Parts: sequence; structure tokens; C-alpha cells
Amino acid sequence: MSDYVIEVPPVVGIPVAGTDARFPVRRVYCIGRNYAAHAVEMGHDPDREAPFFFQKNPNNLDPSGEFPYPPHSSDVHHEVEMLVALKSGGSNIPLDQALDHVYGYGLSLDMTRRDLQGEQKKMGRPWEIGKAFERSGPVGPLHPVSKVGHPDQGRVSLSVNGDLRQEGDLNQMIWKVPEMIAYLSEYFELAAGDVIMSGTPSGVAAVKRGDAMVMEIEGLGAMTVTVV
Repeated sequence: MSDYVIEVPPVVGIPVAGTDARFPVRRVYCIGRNYAAHAVEMGHDPDREAPFFFQKNPNNLDPSGEFPYPPHSSDVHHEVEMLVALKSGGSNIPLDQALDHVYGYGLSLDMTRRDLQGEQKKMGRPWEIGKAFERSGPVGPLHPVSKVGHPDQGRVSLSVNGDLRQEGDLNQMIWKVPEMIAYLSEYFELAAGDVIMSGTPSGVAAVKRGDAMVMEIEGLGAMTVTVV
């Protein structure tokens, strides 16, 4: 007998590489404009400024390898990012202790209805309609820190149908992983199951149905996501 008045929604889980285990997702934080070249291509100053975050929903994350083209948009963009998964959390986490809370790292895509996001920006409204739609976060398997350490450099790339679109290096992040964790913990109580999408290099562009996107981060492997 359940104490809940409706069926409990399923827990969203990200596969863990090389195992049958899954990482349960609690919250999804996404940092904006965390690579200088991407900030420039989006029309913003590349200088280091206070970070800002938006959120996706846990059930936006999808490890299936397929991305259904969403409704009400004709300009959907890819943004390849390293995902950071937390095994613990807290408030006001010291910078030098931030990495102690990381379980592992993986590949992710922050798919964006750019036309709808642009409309919301012009009106000063939240971005959810452009960012937090169904299956807008394709993800690859997580790689535990015990296997890969804490990647702070390495090539990040995304190609579409064999053509290179995005290319950068983890060392180009304006706000590094420990800084993101420490900063977020000043405003939110972080916890096990939280994930952070750490920003994208330049080269974001539109996709269409039938496209094959290949995202790759050095040390974390590669994954193909097909637009359907």
C-alpha cells in the first residue's frame, strides 16, 4: 500500500559506463556562456563575469541515442557539454573541497529551441520553453572519478553528418568545475544526484531530422545521437 495519491513517477537514471548500474538524477543545473568563444558568437562580452545558471528537468535527460525534433520550433541547436554528476552536496561548499562531491563525468547535449529562447530573451522572460523541453538533454554513460579522475583539459567536439561543428578544450572553461560547484552551493543546497552541464564551445548550429550528431570529449569517449 502506497502513501501517495498517484503512482510515483519513475526515477531518472544515467547509465554508468561498464556496469548495469544507473546514477539517479535529482536536479539539473546548466551554466550559460562558459566558453569565451561561445559567448562572443552569442553576442556577449567574453570577459569573465559572474556565472549564471538555468535548469533543465531530470526527465529531460535521455541516454537513448535519439533526439526527437521538438514542436513549435524551426531552429533547434546542438550544444555539446561535459556533464558533472555529484555524489554528495551541501551549502557553502569550500572551493578546495568541491571536487570531493563529484561522482563522475559524462557526455551531454543541451539541445535548444533557439528561436523560442530568443523570443523569451527579448521579453526578459525565463528560458524553459527553449531549454527544458522533452528529451532536450541527450546524455552518455557516466565515468566514475575512480576511473577517469577529474578532467580539466581535453578536446571537446561535435560533428554533424561527419562535418565538424564544435571544437574546444575543457581548459577553456571560464568557470572551472570546482568554481561552479562552490558558487551553486551558495544559492542552492546541493545534494547527491544533482548534475551540472558545464557549458559549450563555439560552433553551435541548427540540426534537422535525419542528422547524426557525434559528441566526443577526450577521456570520456564518444556517442552518436540521431535527430528523429
